Amino acid sequence: MTQSTMTHSEYRDEYCGAVTESFIDQTISIVGWVHRRRDHGGVIFLDMRDRAGILQVVVDPDTPEAFAIADAVRPEYVLKITGRVRRRYEGTENNNMTSGQIELLGKEIEVLAKSETPPFPLNDEKTTVSEDLRLKYRYLDMRRPQMQERMVFRAKATSTIRRYLDDHGFLDVETPILTRATPEGARDYLVPSRTRPGNFFALPQSPQLFKQLLMVSGFDRYYQIAKCFRDEDLRADRQPEFTQVDIETSFLNEEEIMNINEGLIKHLFKTMMDVEFEQFPRMTYAEAMRDYASDKPDLRIPLKLVDVADLMKDVDFKVFAGPANDPKGRVAALRIPGGASLSRKQIDAYTKFVGIYGARGLAYIKVNDASNINNGVDKESGLQSPIIKNMTDEVLVSLIERTGAESNDIIFFGADKASIVNDAIGALRQKIGLDLEMTTCEWAPLWVTDFPMFEETDDGRWTSMHHPFTKPKGSVQELKDNPEKALSIAYDMVLNGTEVGGGSLRINTFDMQQAVLDALGIGEQEAQDKFGFLLDALKFGAPPHGGLAFGLDRLIMLMVGADSIRDVIAFPKTKTAECPLTQAPAEVDSKQLRELGIRVREKVQADTNKPAQ
Repeated sequence: MTQSTMTHSEYRDEYCGAVTESFIDQTISIVGWVHRRRDHGGVIFLDMRDRAGILQVVVDPDTPEAFAIADAVRPEYVLKITGRVRRRYEGTENNNMTSGQIELLGKEIEVLAKSETPPFPLNDEKTTVSEDLRLKYRYLDMRRPQMQERMVFRAKATSTIRRYLDDHGFLDVETPILTRATPEGARDYLVPSRTRPGNFFALPQSPQLFKQLLMVSGFDRYYQIAKCFRDEDLRADRQPEFTQVDIETSFLNEEEIMNINEGLIKHLFKTMMDVEFEQFPRMTYAEAMRDYASDKPDLRIPLKLVDVADLMKDVDFKVFAGPANDPKGRVAALRIPGGASLSRKQIDAYTKFVGIYGARGLAYIKVNDASNINNGVDKESGLQSPIIKNMTDEVLVSLIERTGAESNDIIFFGADKASIVNDAIGALRQKIGLDLEMTTCEWAPLWVTDFPMFEETDDGRWTSMHHPFTKPKGSVQELKDNPEKALSIAYDMVLNGTEVGGGSLRINTFDMQQAVLDALGIGEQEAQDKFGFLLDALKFGAPPHGGLAFGLDRLIMLMVGADSIRDVIAFPKTKTAECPLTQAPAEVDSKQLRELGIRVREKVQADTNKPAQ
């Protein structure tokens, strides 16, 4: 079916944005919204818009009826216009649009729907409109050409993903939305049951358990573009409901799973953007933390951290010596080439920035002259910093040598508990790299592998780094003997410093699953209560299996260059998980609550009454 047979209808012959030179001298009908109206000395120009783009319509006084209507229409009216396509006069062409070489000479105009003045202009990308207002009138916001382009891009990308997975033998299987609460790390959204008062369904945080059960069922390769729900505190790249491309396979090892999924992303970028990726580099979690202080490093930025704790063990500066002698501490140096030109004001702003991540300050050394290194106590030093006087000349020489610092560089330091240093200096590395425009390429994908199996919580307990069903490296015995050193067979795909997908091999034997639950301190009864159905399934011949899930919204956000996933979701929620368009969440009437056996505490009700808009 060609584009034109698809678009042709009683109303129109072609989309506005798809009319090209091939239509010259033909009489056609188009429909759309008035994007702009301009009056040029007796001739009226209407820019007509639909999802394919914009077409310029010219109406002159020779057609008095059409002219009178064109004179009366306003932006966002819906019109049907019939007329003749002609080439634009020389010098009036617009090379930025598909239909920029031609225009439509309007002969007949029919008003299909009038419009009130929109609450914000849709034909001016420069006007800043508050996000709340945009989301309240999202149906208008999505008329803007930029939003239209993004949503069309998302639709095409989704079908590209589906085609690739279909071609690689994956079956699209839907899993339940109403399920039960299982421990996956985030807070659940609960749905009360009417038929079993006092009991609740939970909305799925991901289809994790079902995708594993599908492997036990022998489907071999499964995928789903699935809605997931997490009641989390929101950031730019989080939403209460988001979309996963969820994938699971049987009888493949981690390399094979990674290759299929890498193939998917390469195919997606090639199809949608004509970008060709080489093979993705691999990096272990330990390397990523050592060199970049992040498990999702942005490799477009060529900066690396260097550990200097061993040099700082004996210095007369507690801020460094304390963490240097603490087994859980870290002292890391970050060299910024040419960074000595940073002003005091900029350094103060970066100090404030690392404070967000719990760092108590940001020590630095400016290297003005790398050939003159001493602590400046009794002679002029090529180093400038309030902290150098607390160090011996030998330490400073070793430090400059190890960081490879040259004249005009600056070295920043993170010294604290390793977790704080990693958070703060990892974020600082990325921020400075972007601020000083140090990126060396447009796209930097990688795989991060060999994650620790467990991480320690503040109260000294162990928790799963990914989830309790991740397969560890090594035997059951090795896990029991040394849980803190155990690594998992897990892999994350990272793109430009954003985690776009992650997965692992799963546990497929009851013994190993039991050993992992023991390490997490989840007793038999608790395990049975929460996910007994999965444990039972593992007793009936579960194949070796593994998979991963991509965050579709995040992936699309990166591909179209948006700042937030809200810009690539048709009807997103705000940061406080509300929908200004439908005013959800909303109160429900007492009859509904009675049927569900729920009583709302009066006090709470009074608090949630929204102030008048």
